[in-house]
Amino acid sequence: MKQVYPVIFTQLNDEKDTVLIEVPDLNILTEGFGMANAVEMARDAIGLKGICYEDDGVKIPKPRTLAEIDLTNGTFAGEGAACVSLVDIDFQEYRRRSDNKTVRRNVTLPNWLNQEAEKAHINVSRVLQEALMTKLGVSR
Repeated sequence: MKQVYPVIFTQLNDEKDTVLIEVPDLNILTEGFGMANAVEMARDAIGLKGICYEDDGVKIPKPRTLAEIDLTNGTFAGEGAACVSLVDIDFQEYRRRSDNKTVRRNVTLPNWLNQEAEKAHINVSRVLQEALMTKLGVSR
């Protein structure tokens, strides 16, 4: 599910080029160094929060529009030059990229097929993963 969230970026005038980040709809506060890194950090924080909500069975809040965001009510109001921009996130894609823990599954194969795979030095787990990704039409 792809969403676009309004994000408040507050640029500080320091030697690190710090950008304070607030995602009001998800109660996220973080920071980045330089605007490119700040956008990356915002997207990462939104992705993490979204999959945590999903894992906990909590509905992910719908994003507000840009017009509904008031910079003067932001957490970092008055700390630097602020602007509101949109940051997109595909929660399914984010989960695929970040949730790489492996799970153990038992697979039943005929003995003769298992022996042939072993002789050919075929990694059965890898072949199964590739086949499932092909069948489901997903990629890593």
